[in-house]
Amino acid sequence: MTALESVRSRHASLLEMISDLRAMLKPEILTIKPNAKLAYETICALSDKMKDHLAKEDAGLYPRLLTHENPQVKSIAWGFINGEKPLRKMFDDYHKKWLKNCDFNFTAEFLGDTNEMLEMLESRIDRERTVLLPKLEQIGVFSARAQA
Repeated sequence: MTALESVRSRHASLLEMISDLRAMLKPEILTIKPNAKLAYETICALSDKMKDHLAKEDAGLYPRLLTHENPQVKSIAWGFINGEKPLRKMFDDYHKKWLKNCDFNFTAEFLGDTNEMLEMLESRIDRERTVLLPKLEQIGVFSARAQA
């Protein structure tokens, strides 16, 4: 699998989880304890999967881009690396606030914060899909079969 295919596969998996969560995060569904538990577990899994996605990009994608001879590639890479900082902070803050106690208390504030997190993730994935990957593909960065 090429680096491009690997990133796209992770994007598809993350977006599927986000879609599943959006369907679950309704007050009438969350009043049923097994549904609440499944939603909570899915949020935790999404968090882990997104952290893994970012780590794989940090280890396998960005080093190649930062050493690329094209300054535009380096600039794009730095933009996305800098864009990770607020995303990582949001994950850490969200986890500390909502996921550490396993209480499955789906308050309006929790649902608001969760929807905000999901929107931020979707936005990041959309930017990678519509800005980063097409530009790198156009420049030819993904011509090698290296993993990202």
